[in-house]
Amino acid sequence: MSAATAPAGAVEACFHCGLAVPAGSSYSVVVDGVERPMCCPGCRAVAMAIIDQGLDDYYRHREGHGVNPEAFSPISAEESRSFDDEEIQRGFTRCDPDGIKRATLSIEGISCAACAWLIERQLRRRPGVIDVSVHLGSHRAQLAWDPSKAKLSELLAAVTEVGYLAHPFQPDREEQYACDQQRRMLRRLGVAGLGMMQVMMYAVGLYAGSFQGIDDRYRLLLHWVSLIVTTPVVFYAASPFFTNALRDLRSRQLGMDVPVAIAIGGAYLASVGSMWRGAGEVYFDSVCMFTFFLLLGRYLEARMRRRSDEFSRRLLRGAPRTARRIGPTGEEIVACRLLVPGDWIRVREGEVIPADGVIVEGRSAVDEALLTGEPLPHPRLPGDPVIGGSQNIESPLVISVTRTGANSTLASIVALLDRAQAERPATVRAADRAARIFVAVVLGLTAAVTFYWWHAQPDRAFAIGLALLVSTCPCALSLATPAALAAATNGLARTGLLVSRGHVLEGLARISDFVFDKTGTLTRGELELVAVRPLGAESESECVEIARALEEHSSHPIARAFARWSGPEMRREDGSSPAPKTFCSETATSTGSGLSGRIRGVEYRIGRADWALSLIPGGSVPTFDEADCAVLLVGERAPLAWFGFRDELRPGAARLIERLRRRGVRPHLLTGDPSPGATRVADRLGIERARGGASPAEKLAYVRDLQASGAVIAMAGDGVNDAPVLAAAQISIAMGGGSDLTRSRADSVLLEDDLDALGDAVAWSHKTRRVIRQNLAWALLYNLTILPLAGMGWVAPYAAAIGMSLSSLLVVGNALRLGDVRVSK
Repeated sequence: MSAATAPAGAVEACFHCGLAVPAGSSYSVVVDGVERPMCCPGCRAVAMAIIDQGLDDYYRHREGHGVNPEAFSPISAEESRSFDDEEIQRGFTRCDPDGIKRATLSIEGISCAACAWLIERQLRRRPGVIDVSVHLGSHRAQLAWDPSKAKLSELLAAVTEVGYLAHPFQPDREEQYACDQQRRMLRRLGVAGLGMMQVMMYAVGLYAGSFQGIDDRYRLLLHWVSLIVTTPVVFYAASPFFTNALRDLRSRQLGMDVPVAIAIGGAYLASVGSMWRGAGEVYFDSVCMFTFFLLLGRYLEARMRRRSDEFSRRLLRGAPRTARRIGPTGEEIVACRLLVPGDWIRVREGEVIPADGVIVEGRSAVDEALLTGEPLPHPRLPGDPVIGGSQNIESPLVISVTRTGANSTLASIVALLDRAQAERPATVRAADRAARIFVAVVLGLTAAVTFYWWHAQPDRAFAIGLALLVSTCPCALSLATPAALAAATNGLARTGLLVSRGHVLEGLARISDFVFDKTGTLTRGELELVAVRPLGAESESECVEIARALEEHSSHPIARAFARWSGPEMRREDGSSPAPKTFCSETATSTGSGLSGRIRGVEYRIGRADWALSLIPGGSVPTFDEADCAVLLVGERAPLAWFGFRDELRPGAARLIERLRRRGVRPHLLTGDPSPGATRVADRLGIERARGGASPAEKLAYVRDLQASGAVIAMAGDGVNDAPVLAAAQISIAMGGGSDLTRSRADSVLLEDDLDALGDAVAWSHKTRRVIRQNLAWALLYNLTILPLAGMGWVAPYAAAIGMSLSSLLVVGNALRLGDVRVSK
C-alpha cells in the first residue's frame, strides 16, 4: 500500500528499514511495480540505488528489513579519503606482487544472506574490483582491487550507497558491534527464561487442579496471569522466529523456523481462543519453554561463532604496540604501525620482535613457538630472516624491517584461517536441503488434513490441524541427534576431551585419515634429558652438576631440561631436583653452538660437538645417537660426557595409533619441524605417512589433497601454524596447552596429556552414531503412528502435546545412556 492510499490513522512501516513512517511523510520508491513507503530521504536514496542498479532481487530474498542509514555512526568524507593514503593503508592492506591490494573490511548492518549477496554484487560491478567475498558469520568482507583503477574510498562509498557501512577491520570497533548483538540476544533470552519460570509455576497449579479439582475462578485467574506473562515472550523474545519464518516464505524457502513459528503462534492463539470460549486446553507453559530452549541454543551457537574472531583479534592485539626505531639521531620509541620496510629497529633480549625483518647486527636465538609450535629456539645470525611475533632469547639484535601490518607473516596466517573457515562443507549444504524437505512434508500434510476437516467438520478443523502440527512437530527428530551428542560430550569431558561443536562425534565415526602435528601433540613439547654417557673419570652426577651450573642462567629449552632432570643419585625425597651446588663464572654464549664458562678456575664448554671439542686441540669422541638431539660437555683436558635429549611422547600415543589402525583409520604425521626428530617419532609410533618442515600453506595443501581424493580428515595440533589446517579439516582437535588461536579454531580441545581420550572419542563416536540411529528410528516410528491417528481426529491437542513430550523424553533418556558408556582400549 502506498503512502497516498494508507487508511487514516494507520501506522506504516518503512519498506526498507521497517521503522514507522512519520505522519505526513511523502517519501516512497516503486519496487516491483508497487509504490513502497519510506521513512526518510536516506532510506529512499538507498532503495533507489538498489533499484537503479538492477539489484531489486535483494528485496525478494532478504531475511529482514535493512538498517536505516541514519543509524550508523557516519564516516566523514575526510576520514574515508584518508583510507587512500599509502601510509595508512600499510596498517590493514596486503599487496600482491602484481600490485593487487587486499584488505579485510568490517561491514555493519548485515542481517542475512541477501545482505551479503547485495554487497558482493554492488562491489563486483565497480571497475578495478578483482574479487570480493562477504562472510555472513563474522560480518567481514575480503576485498581485492586494483589501486590503479579504483580507490578504496570509492569502494567504501559504493557499499554505503546500498545501505551498509564498510570500514577497514578494526578489532576494537568490531568487538563493540558484537557486544551490542550479544546484549540483544541476552535480553530476549532473559525475557523467555523469566516467563518460562513464572508460567511453569502457574502450570503446576493447573495440572494439580486437573486431578484434584480447582474452582473455575482460580483456573481463570491462572489462565489470565499465564497469558499476561506469555505475551511478551511471544511478541518480543520469539520475534526472530516469526521474522525468519516470514522471510523464508517471502523467498519461497522453508527453513526450520517456519514450523517453529507456526507451533508457537498456533499454540498461543489456540490458548487465547480456549480462554475466550471458556473451554479447552491452554499451552502457555509449552510456548515459553519451547521459546527459551530454542533461544538458548541459538545464543550458544552465536557465541561459538564469534569466539574464533575474538581470539583472532586477541592474537593480533598481542603483538608489540611499540618498537625501538634507529634513526639519524639515535633510538626512538615509535608505534609499530609507523614502521615501514627499510626501517632499522633494535630488539633487546627477552623482547618480542615487532615486525618481519632481516638481522643486520647481532647473534641470538629466536623462539618461534607462537608461530611454529616447536620448542627449540632457532639460532639466528646476520642476514637471517626473523618473524614478527617471535621472541628474542639470548642477546640484542638490530633488524631491518621487511614486512609490517597486514603483510606480516602473522597477519597472513590469520587471513589464511579466515579463508579456510569460511568454506561451507558439502555435508552442511546437504543437511540444509534435507531440513527444507522435511519441513515441507510436515506443513503439506498439516495443510491437507486441515483443509479436509474444514469441509467435513469445520468446528473440529482447527483443533485437529493444531493437534497434527504439534504431534508431528520435529521435537523428537530435532532432539535425536543433539541429545545424544550432548550426553556423549559430557562423558568425553570427564575423560579430558572438551567437545565444542556438535558435529565432532558424528564426524569421528566417518573419518578415514587422522593427521597429527608432532611437537606438543604426539609429544609433550618439552625436551627431557634421557641419557648421560660419561667419557672420563667423572661420574654421571658430577657431569650433570657441571652442565647444570653452566646452563643455570640460560632460558634455552636444554637448560630447562637440565633443571628438571633428577638422576638416581640426585633425586630428593619429594622427587624434585636440587639447585646446583657448583657455581659458574665468566659464562658466555656462542649463538647456535653452546655455552662456555669457568668453574673453580677450569674452563668448560657444552653444546655442539665440533664447537665444544675446539677447546681441546685434536680432541675426538665416540659418536652418540641414543637420542633425538645431543650436546657434548668438554673440559680443558678432555671430553667429559654426552647428554642425550628427547621430546618424549605423550602418554597413550602408541595406543592411540594402534586403536586407529584397528578401526581402519590411516594415521599421518605432518609437522613444521625439519629435524630428523620427526622421522624418529614416526618410526617409534609406526606411522608410515610422515612429512617434516611443512609450512602452514603446505599443511593446508596436504589436507586439501587428501580431501580431494575422498578422505574424511581429523586433525590434531597445537601451534598457530596448525590453525589454518585445523579450520579446513572436517574434525579438528587442539591441545589444551596450545595457542589461543588454535584452540578457538578447533572443534574440540584435549585438556589432558593422555592421548587415550582421542581413542575414546573415536570409539564413543561409533556408539553415539548407533544411539542417534535408534533415536531417529523411534522418532520416525512415532510420527508414522501418530500422524494417521491425529489426522483422523482421534488425538486431541493436549494428547498430542503429551505424546510429543513423551517421545522427546524417550529420545533424551536413550541418549543419556551414553553418559555411562565404557569404551574399550
